Formats: sequence, C-alpha cells, structure tokens
Amino acid sequence: MASSSTSLKRFTREEVAKHNKENDLWIIIDSRVYDLTRFKNLHPGGANVLLDEGIPGQDATDAFFGLHRYEVLERPQYKRLQIGLIEGEEPQIHGRINGAISKVPYAEPTWLTDGYHSPYYTENHRRFQRAIREFFDEYLYPDAQAREADGKRPSQSVIDKMADLNIHAMRMGPGKHLKGLTLMNGLVKPEEFDYFHELIISQEIVRCGARGYGDGILGGCVIGLPPVLNFGSQELKAKIVPEVLSGKKFICLAISEAHAGSDVFGLQTTATKTEDGKHWIINGTKKWITNGTFADYFTVGCKTEDGFTVILVERGEGVETKPIKTAYSPTAGTAYITFDQVKVPVENTLGPEGGGIFVILSNFNHERWVMCCAVARSQRLVIEECLKWTNQRKAFGKPLNSQPVVRAKIAGMISRAESIQAWLENITHQMNNMSYKEQATKLAGPIAFLKSYSTRSAQETAADAVQIFGGRAITQSGMGRFIEHYHRTIPFDALLGGAEDVLADLGVRQAMRSIPKNARL
Repeated sequence: MASSSTSLKRFTREEVAKHNKENDLWIIIDSRVYDLTRFKNLHPGGANVLLDEGIPGQDATDAFFGLHRYEVLERPQYKRLQIGLIEGEEPQIHGRINGAISKVPYAEPTWLTDGYHSPYYTENHRRFQRAIREFFDEYLYPDAQAREADGKRPSQSVIDKMADLNIHAMRMGPGKHLKGLTLMNGLVKPEEFDYFHELIISQEIVRCGARGYGDGILGGCVIGLPPVLNFGSQELKAKIVPEVLSGKKFICLAISEAHAGSDVFGLQTTATKTEDGKHWIINGTKKWITNGTFADYFTVGCKTEDGFTVILVERGEGVETKPIKTAYSPTAGTAYITFDQVKVPVENTLGPEGGGIFVILSNFNHERWVMCCAVARSQRLVIEECLKWTNQRKAFGKPLNSQPVVRAKIAGMISRAESIQAWLENITHQMNNMSYKEQATKLAGPIAFLKSYSTRSAQETAADAVQIFGGRAITQSGMGRFIEHYHRTIPFDALLGGAEDVLADLGVRQAMRSIPKNARL
C-alpha cells in the first residue's frame, strides 16, 4: 500500500526513464511513479498495452486517463503499485473529496458557483447544503454504489443515520411534523425549514449517480407518507408517522395498476365496506410500486361505492408483494402487489370517502416537484462527465471538444439544465408563499409543465451524451458507466408521477379553465 506523499521516495524523470523494459517497467501518472513489472501480465488489457511506444519509463498520464477513471488508482490492488513521486512535483489530479463543490463549469447550480448570487438562498441554506453534501458523500455515495450493483435494499445503518438527523422528516417538506425535532444537529430550526431546504436534500441525493438507489432510499416514503400527514386522523398519524420517520417501518404509495397508470379514475382495485361499516375489504392489484417489496404500509388508491378513496393498508394477511425486474436496480424495491380480501379499519381512510382524487392530486404536486428537483440536478452530472471527457479525450489528434458538433451538443445540455433550474426555483419560491391548498389549486399546471419539460430535456441530454462517449456509453463499467446508467434509467423519470404527454395536457387544460370569459382577440 502506498504511503502518504511526504514519506514516498522521490525520483527524477530521468531515473524513471531507465526502467523501460519488459522485465523492468515503470510509468508516471500525474507525478506518481508506479512499478508495473510484476503487474503487467495481470493488466486487464494485456501486457502489450503497457509496452506500447511512449509508455514504458514515460509519463503515461494522458494515455491512462484516455482509458480509465481516476477511481482505478484508488483501488487497493493498484494503489500499492505506487513506489514514489517525481522530484519537485505534486499530483494535480484527485478523486472525490467529500463535501467539495465542483469547479467544473455548470456542474453546480448557479447559487453554488463562486461569484454568482441568488435571491432565494440564505446563508442558512448554504450551511445546510454543506452539511447535507458532506453527510451524503460520506454515507450515501458508497452505499449507493454497492447496493445499485448487488440489488439489495439500502443499508439499514444508512437509513438509521439519516433518521438520527431527521432527514426522513425533512424530505416530507415544511410542516407541523417537524415541530419539536432537531434538524441536522440543530443547523436549521423546524419553523425556518422551507422548500429550498428540501430542494437541497433532493438534489444532493441525486449526486450518488445511482437511480435505483435514489428511489430505494425511501422514495416510497416521500410519496406515500404525505397523504397520511395531511389527511390521516390524529390517532393514525400518532401511530404511523413516528415509526416511519425513524426508519423503523417503511411505507409506499400504491396507485398504479396494470390496467391504469395516469388514468386514476380507471383504477380497478376495489374497497367495499363490511355490513357493520367498521372495515374496508380491499381486492385488486398494483404494479410498479416503488419500495413495495419491503414496505410495511401501503397508501392505496381504491374504487369505492361513492367514487375514489385513499386507504392506508398495513402489511398482513391477504397482502402479497413480488419484485418486478426493471431497467434499474432491484434496490428500489419495485413491486407487484396483490390485495386479496384484505380487511382494513375504516379509521385508516385518508381524507373523505369518495374524495380520494383531491388527496392524490395534491400529493402528485409534491411528488412531481421532488422529481423535478432530481431531474434538474442529474443533468448536471451528465454535463460534468461530458465536459471532463471531451477535455481529456483525443480524437483525430485533437481534444474532442475541439469539434464544433461536440460543443453544440454540450451547449444544448447546459441551456436545458440552466432553464430547468431557474423554473424550478421560481416554483419553489411560490410553494414557500402558498398554503398546501393553494399549491394544489395554482401549481398543479406549472409543476406538470416543468416535469414534462424536465424529463423530455433529460432524455435529449442522455442521447447527446451517448454520442459524445460513443461505445463507452453503452458499457456498464469504465469511463462511460455513469452515462450508460443515466441513459438506461432516465425513462423512469419520464413515466413515474405521470407520463410527459399526460402532464403537458394537464397543464394546458388548467390554463384553458383560467381563460377570462371576456378574453377575445
């Protein structure tokens, strides 16, 4: 294992150049000296690659970063190959630094960029962002990479650490549920917590670059618990909310069916009352339910005698969940759920009987807004990857970013990301200044438009990134692994919470209803 730079042996470049033979092979990568003599036959690309002209005894920095990500150098089996440093030089390239703000242009939203200003974010928001990023980089990022790969649910230890800081509670947005809680070790007071704090949490989670894990880390709670908070009885909330926000129990939103997705009134799951009127009997199925495989509670949309009703169902007799294999990791817990003669107390009804459409539509606003936060931020990950890659990748003897067509694609990516973030922050400001009921009335259309535009833009950005990375963008490891993952999983955002065309039409129909009766050309 290589030791710190202060204790490593120093070599001149002339000394390194002498070790240029098959049985005595050294190279330089970013001022670090590596002895590859014994490793060459173990090299995944074969020994001949290391014996190409300009590699043995030479500075192979450009050649290395044309083929590998920096994280390769940090793996123990390769790190131990380092034997020293070049005299008078220090490495200039580094990997992830927990909590750091990227200096790559447009990799961060404007408010986090040096020298820029914003009317929306206070100094408290900035301190909050630093603390959240450090926490997520330290705990969520490594767990996300591991779980996205092995498909297991997010580690309970990470969920517990988030609960200790009341992050699960903050992901529900501002509200009475925060009263009396200590948020981020007291960094923000419950009465000061606003939607920009929640936006920060939603956008920082995305930086883990693992879409399935992003949903798996209690995405079901973000969309399944608000109906309980806003429409459940005091007794129900007293039982359910503490155990869910503490990470001891899990909840999901069960609306979509094989028969109906965006068409909420087309749902076929039924709830009928027992003769004594004390219980619901629920029958039906739900499909593509995030966190459903490990949920303890299900916020279920049902067809009832007087319309559409939302009911909280606890896992028990008659409830069966099966995993659904999708394009992203099983860590999301995507499920097919069967309700067979499930008996539920009528006290578990959320909102008025037959009034479930208002419960769901008001919940959709927050769900879609959270998705907009995520989609806006994820596009910046792609921009950063593309800017780095086109700067270091050589094609036709020049950096890839010397090609006008490549620069045009990146220009489109940046323009879309900046416009989405600006629109998102405007809507977030409106949310901070509207009641929950006002949001449901006035923001359904704008949020629907934003989500439709965001996800369509994201798919265009994904397609452009694939062209920039080429074959690497269809490979699940190596230089293009984040691009491959993004391109494969971005359709989830275009469908979850409502398909693009349906949402765009919703926005237009809301606008049509608001046209003044005397409006004429």
